[in-house]
Amino acid sequence: MNIRLAGNTDAPQWDAFVERHQDASPYHLWAWKEAVEDAYSHKGYYLLAEENGEIIGVFPLIHMQMFFLSNQLVSLPFCDIGGCLTNSPETEALLINEAIRVGAELKVNTIDIRTHIPQIQTVNRQTTVSSDKVRMLLDLPHGSEILWEKFKSKLRSQISRSTKNGLRFTWGNQDCVKQFYDVFSANMHDLGSPVHAKCWIQAVLDHYGDAARMGLIHKEGTTIGCGIILMTGKRACIPWASTIREYNNLSPNMLLYWSFLKYAANSGLHRFDFGRSTPGEGTYKFKAQWGPEPQTLYWHTVYLNCPPKENESAPCKSNGKRERLASLWARLPLWVANSLGPRLRRHISL
Repeated sequence: MNIRLAGNTDAPQWDAFVERHQDASPYHLWAWKEAVEDAYSHKGYYLLAEENGEIIGVFPLIHMQMFFLSNQLVSLPFCDIGGCLTNSPETEALLINEAIRVGAELKVNTIDIRTHIPQIQTVNRQTTVSSDKVRMLLDLPHGSEILWEKFKSKLRSQISRSTKNGLRFTWGNQDCVKQFYDVFSANMHDLGSPVHAKCWIQAVLDHYGDAARMGLIHKEGTTIGCGIILMTGKRACIPWASTIREYNNLSPNMLLYWSFLKYAANSGLHRFDFGRSTPGEGTYKFKAQWGPEPQTLYWHTVYLNCPPKENESAPCKSNGKRERLASLWARLPLWVANSLGPRLRRHISL
């Protein structure tokens, strides 16, 4: 078995392996690396294991460094899940050990591995794990008509009400990034969170090509909702969805998610990933009404150059300080938040 750093010429074989693997997500595709490097200049270290010329395992990692404040490898940043894709624990162990070697060369403090697996194959390294988040996975039937019939009458009524309220769904493309970003940035500002750069959204759409679809919700010519889905194999995920708060009483999110689910079911996709949530919170309840099953996310941290702090593995919960910071950020003028946000966001791996 040979473990090595993948290059651009390996991209087609990498993606073919990802497409076939049952645990793969769209974030594992080579396009995520290209988008991160193009938009944010973080370098990707994508490791592969091969045997007799065939790929038998992959491990995508992004190096994130911010002066003296942070230095880490992340698998993967800006999304819910990454980690190794292999067919054996032995291959996983070799890939992780190679990642530790690469991390030591880069003098990183930690390697963050986001997965749905409770334990990872590490040797002689301190690790902690956070497991307070879940992702919501919905198995799709063959066709949107069957899916519609599976919904409870209350859910169908809410979806129907969105169209009765005069809302309209359309597919967007690269020319619609401004429409998307106007809604996305306003929503993130309302939430008190630094927003991704517009060039990041553009890079994701450019590199994913037909594996990415943008959806927009309109009300009388005004774009009030937006979202993006990414696809690989028979799976789809939704990394970003936003609406303008003042229109939320018209149920734009209901039409947006239904349009994505309808497209996925009619396209022969088997699973839809609603993304991560905290059980019991509002986003969890919104996603739960569609019928997905929660799957615990295990975010492992492997320590290389520093020991874990006390209680590092405790679940990260909302606290007063975080809420105060969010409140202060939401009070900034939107143009200030949109100027400062991307400069901060590129260094925040969440």
